[in-house]
Amino acid sequence: MTAEAPVSQGLAPRPVNESVAWSAPGVRTLVAGVVTALAGIALLAVHSAVSGAWILIAAGIVVLILAALLFSGLTAVVVQEARVVQLFGRYRGTIRDPGLHWVNPFARRLRVSTRIRNHETAVAKVNDADGNPIEIAAVVVWQVRDTAKAIYAVDEYPKFIAIQTEAAVRHTASSYPYTSLDGHTLSLRDNAEEITQRLSAEIAERVRPAGVQIVESRLTRLSYAAEIAQAMLRQQQASAVVGARQRIVEGAVGMVQLALQRLEQEGVVELDEERKAAMVSNLLVVLCSEQATQQVVNTGSLYQ
Repeated sequence: MTAEAPVSQGLAPRPVNESVAWSAPGVRTLVAGVVTALAGIALLAVHSAVSGAWILIAAGIVVLILAALLFSGLTAVVVQEARVVQLFGRYRGTIRDPGLHWVNPFARRLRVSTRIRNHETAVAKVNDADGNPIEIAAVVVWQVRDTAKAIYAVDEYPKFIAIQTEAAVRHTASSYPYTSLDGHTLSLRDNAEEITQRLSAEIAERVRPAGVQIVESRLTRLSYAAEIAQAMLRQQQASAVVGARQRIVEGAVGMVQLALQRLEQEGVVELDEERKAAMVSNLLVVLCSEQATQQVVNTGSLYQ
């Protein structure tokens, strides 16, 4: 029995990194092309007056073909734009310097914009860490840094960035609560600056294979979904009322304590425990009441 040959494993493709493509000065090549084209036209024009005209015709055609090759290799590169040079399916480098260049006329030149771009995600409905449905959207500012990776590492890098950005926004929204109940947990509303920094880091990591740099990311929309917005608004209002009441009571207790201490230190009046309790009760009613209290003047003794 013959042993079976092991199945050959396909080699992983080597990563392509940006490199500088070879190019010649385009203006000189343009002038040379014009001169060559004129020479070819002249050869074709004088063939009738010279014997052996077929030689001149052949020479003129060859010269015109050479001029066409010179012209077809011209490539104009504008500011904040790059040209990826590809020859017979292989990456030959990138031209970033603005101006007129000449490259191999048989090479394919792919245009890649290196300008700073914006991408705004659609409003997504996601459940936060507490399970509450929220609506969230973000804008991402990005720029191509490695043109070779942008062309060869991913398919349609703008679409790739859009999908990865939306995935990062959804993941971030589901990892944190909309608001912190204990005041210590990171939340989307209360810690927006730190959340956006983490969102930028996650997006940058996701789009790194495409040779893209994330300049900035910001949340443009963050709210509860419509079906629970009213309930959550009432909950926030109730929490605000409770917090305000707590601050009022703390302030009122402090003022009452200060008043009793001052009266006792300066010897203005001596109060027993029953009168102190009555005074504390009256002061707390006055200080904690939402409406103005009605003043009553005591014309009798302190105990009547």
